[in-house]
Amino acid sequence: MSEEMAFCRRTVHPIPPVYNSESRILILGSFPSVVSRETGFYYGHPRNRFWSVLAALFNEPIPRTRPEKTDLLLRKHIALWDVIRSCSISGSADSSIKDVTPNDLSVILNAADIRSIYVNGQTAFRYYRRFALPSVDRPVTCLPSTSPANAAWNLGRLTEAWRCICREGL
Repeated sequence: MSEEMAFCRRTVHPIPPVYNSESRILILGSFPSVVSRETGFYYGHPRNRFWSVLAALFNEPIPRTRPEKTDLLLRKHIALWDVIRSCSISGSADSSIKDVTPNDLSVILNAADIRSIYVNGQTAFRYYRRFALPSVDRPVTCLPSTSPANAAWNLGRLTEAWRCICREGL
């Protein structure tokens, strides 16, 4: 057994989804990082570019607090959640994820007129196709990960790739 797998722990997603009846776009990650789990909100690692990308897309200041982040999402009609409800994971390493139980996306899909679904990175894309697509039967667009581990993509390049979420006519 590898050292990475030896430290896997069964972890339940501690952060509720962000959405309301006006949400039109659903963005899904894979599973919250250790920092996000500790801070109790999505994309909590200071080097994750998620909030910087959204701010750049909508010409807004970068939100810093949970209320500011929630406000930005809801004003822009964006729902935010993760594909995975629980899994065994070592720290924040996507490569260590196993024993996945998916989130029930119908919670959001039944409450809002979601027009487009996007995933933040290949891991979320893989788990969406495996676990959500069979029951949801809705296409998804995979966007490059905003994680600091995706160092090949700078903020400008990420922002351009994510610009497609602004084309929803919201």
